[in-house]
Amino acid sequence: MYPHLQERRIVLASQSPRRRELVAMLGLNVESIAKDVDESWPQEIEGVAVAEFVARKKAEAYRDILKPKDVLITGDTVVVLGGQVLEKPRDEEDAWRMLRALSGETHTVASAVAVTTLESGIRSTLDVCDVDVDELSDDFIKTYVASGSPMDKAGAYGVQDIMGLIGVTRLSGSFYTVMGMPTHCLHTLLMAVE
Repeated sequence: MYPHLQERRIVLASQSPRRRELVAMLGLNVESIAKDVDESWPQEIEGVAVAEFVARKKAEAYRDILKPKDVLITGDTVVVLGGQVLEKPRDEEDAWRMLRALSGETHTVASAVAVTTLESGIRSTLDVCDVDVDELSDDFIKTYVASGSPMDKAGAYGVQDIMGLIGVTRLSGSFYTVMGMPTHCLHTLLMAVE
């Protein structure tokens, strides 16, 4: 699908097993490299715009490892409820608080992806989805948090796990955007790599 990328090293800058899985589903042979990047954002950037800002910030942080013809993929996902960005939970209590807030509500998930080359610089895009969550019982939240699954996910849940199976009642947009990688957007960006 990407013959123009066959001779190029493709680097996925992510520790996320979900992002690695989704990029691999596109048939790309990638090298995963992870380093600590400050994912904070300026106060004037709000809501869904945070995801694209952070995806581009990650791209800047990895530019020093790129060689000519390398292709770098970075991404970020945020969950926004009532204008507030829900990041990854700090601890189980924070995960509980987020899940209780999402219960019975509609929230927005924004995932951004950036493709960077030394030749073309950073190109990025953002995809946004609305997600409805059923009323969650305290027992469900307790069991889900105890499983550890929410701890590495924005908004304290994964649409691909038990929360998505029984907690998410509707989503408007791409499932893969909610999962953490807008693969249709990534495809468009990769096709444009020169």
